[in-house]
Order: sequence, then structure tokens, then C-alpha cells
Amino acid sequence: MSATTNAPPVDTAPAAATPDRRGPRFLFWIVVVLVGVLLAALTAMIGTDDGPSNAPLDPSSATASGSKALVRVLEQQGTDVDVVHDADRLGSETVFVDDSAGVLAPSVARRIARTVPDVVLVTSDPAVLEAFGVDAEPAASIDTTDTVSTTSCDIAAARSAGRVTTTGIGYSVSASAGIRCAPTGTGADRTWGLVESRTAAGSVTLVGTTAAFRNDTITTAGNAALALGLLGSDDHLAWYVPTAGTADAAPTLGELAPPWVPSAIAILALVAVAAGVWRGRRLGPLVVEQLPVVVRASETTEGRARLYARTRDRTHTLDTLRLAAIRRIGRTLGLPRSAHVDDVVHRAATATGLPARHVGAVLVGGPKTDDRALVDGADALDQLERAVSRAVSGDAPPASRPAAPAPSAPAPATDPRPGGRP
Repeated sequence: MSATTNAPPVDTAPAAATPDRRGPRFLFWIVVVLVGVLLAALTAMIGTDDGPSNAPLDPSSATASGSKALVRVLEQQGTDVDVVHDADRLGSETVFVDDSAGVLAPSVARRIARTVPDVVLVTSDPAVLEAFGVDAEPAASIDTTDTVSTTSCDIAAARSAGRVTTTGIGYSVSASAGIRCAPTGTGADRTWGLVESRTAAGSVTLVGTTAAFRNDTITTAGNAALALGLLGSDDHLAWYVPTAGTADAAPTLGELAPPWVPSAIAILALVAVAAGVWRGRRLGPLVVEQLPVVVRASETTEGRARLYARTRDRTHTLDTLRLAAIRRIGRTLGLPRSAHVDDVVHRAATATGLPARHVGAVLVGGPKTDDRALVDGADALDQLERAVSRAVSGDAPPASRPAAPAPSAPAPATDPRPGGRP
């Protein structure tokens, strides 16, 4: 007789496949990279836009801050205007150095001062002013549209203009620096909008009243006459605009840095991104965990009270009781939680008939220096809360009439005989 063994049934059904969650995560990073590439492309397209420029005194701009109107008038008066961005193309004609962006290198400015006889300069860079030999410093930005008389100025173009707008830059100039015109302010705060100084090749006229060159203010007062007198004296005008990143521009911080710095910064950025992705994957999703211990509110209150008692901070202890009493009394009187403590004091005094000064002393009061004062203050808070509760519920006695004392019980009769019992 052979024994048979009942083998456990074998489940031949395929195990449920564990869902792969890496797909959505990789999809998220792919979307992030695509969005970044799209934003970079849009930025490049905007940066290479050939639309009208908003740069101040741009000779090709018809905006309010541009100077296209001045260029048109100069050409109509017979002056050929040539906009250049390279100092090597400058000759012996009148040169308008438009360094409004403050990028001109001082070495290029010194070369222009040595070779060009007639220079009209717009700049606020002290290094460029020193390179041209102009003893002036930018002192203030003039935003007003006031005009000033230039009839007594020794600069011929300014004298023929009569009045010019002072909007632009005001320069602080010493009396021996050269010819000064277009003053603004008085006393020690006086600045000048036009300064003419001598150079090795001729002269340089520093123009702070740039409103004379702008499209929106060139027709004001004698601004047009000033601009034409300064820039239209020759048949040819070189409108020189130094550009950042060229040989004529002063070196930037990035150009002064060693060539390996950009590569190092890019590598560090890639390492930071990789570290963020790595740590983000290790952390995983957030998990909600139940607290293993539940602390009762009474235990927290007792623990805080023990701390107050250990530090002997009686004032802080009583202030905590006062704040809680103010909230409860305000709620009993129907006041909102945002009600000021003065409102609670006045309403409580009106309801109980007690003086407002007494109620304020109980709810606010001052510091406590001993335990007796602390206990008395807590008792006063309890009595005030009970009085407010009775007043609100209608059980309080009239405030003008003191409560009658309770009648005393009659003494028991006694037997007058010795040893008698009551």
C-alpha cells in the first residue's frame, strides 16, 4: 500500500507586474529641458531683433530719447553724418563722442584728444573725462525741464542759442577748468551743463544738457540752435558710438577673468543640477507619519507653568492669565476677537457697573514682584469674569444698591438653671 503525499497547489498565474514609476519622472525632466531650450531660443531671437533701439541719443531711433530728428536736420543743412563704432575711422572732422553707455576705454579717449581738433563729448565716466583733460565731475542728474539763459556764454553755439533746456547731467566744475555755461542750482549745489576745455589737438565741449539732442525736446527754446552750432560747423560729422565688447570699449569683469573661469562655472552648474537630481531621487515621495506620542494640553500648560515658576517670572505668568481672561470676557460680551483691550475694558465696566480704572487695572495692570501679588491678581481676574458673567445673564444686583447682608441665625435658648440644656 503506497502512501500518497498531497502537494500544495502551484499558482501558475503570472505575477502582477510592478508599475515602473521611472517613466513619468524622466518625462518630467525631458519637458523641463525642452522648455529651457525654447526659452533660450526666444531670448536669442529677441536679442537679435533689428527693431528700433531705445538707447539714448541713438542717431537711427525715432523714439523720444533718440536723435534721428537732429541727424535729418544736419543733413538738410549740408553736414554729412557718418555713424561709426571704431575709433580708427575717425579723421580730422568734428567728432561727436556719444559715450552715454559709459563703455569707452580711457586709452581710446586719450588718443582721440590727441588727434581730433574738435570734439563734442557726452559721458558720465570720470575716467573718460580725465582722459580728455576735462576737470569736471558728474554731480547730479537734472530731471527738470527748466530752461536757462546762455546769452552771456563764451561758447559760440550756446550764445547763439539764447536759452537751452538743462535736462541731462550737471557737472561740478572749478573756476579754472575752462568755459562753463548753463548753470543749475545755487551756491555749493551749482552745477553746469556745458563745459569747454582745451586738448592737445584743439578743444572738447562736454555736453550735459543732452535734451538739445533728443527728438522730444530738440524744438524747445534754443536747443536746436545749440545742437546745430556744436555739430554742424563742418561739412562732415563723425557720430562715434563706442560699443561694448569691441576693442574701443573698456574691459569688463568677464574679459579680465582667466579663460578657464567660464568653463569652471559651467561645470559647477552641471554638478549642482546633477546633485539635485540625485538627492531628489534618493529622498523619494513624502510619507505622512503619525506622531507616536500625543501630549495633552494640560501637560503642556503645567510644564510652561513650572518654567515660569522656576524663573520667578510672575509678571509674564499673570500676563498670560490676563490675555486669556480678556479673550473670554470679550467673547462673553459679544465682542469680536479683533477687539482692542480698551473696548473690552469699557464694555466690562459698563456691564458690571465697576469703574473703568479698576477694570483696566485688573486686565492690564503692572509688574508683580511677589507671590502674594500674583495670587491677588489671579483672584481679581476670577472675580471680574464672574461679575461679567452675572451681568450678561441678568443675575447681578443693581450697582447703586449694595447687597444686603445675610441674616444671622438666632441664638438657641438655654435653661437658666445650672447644668440646664438648651
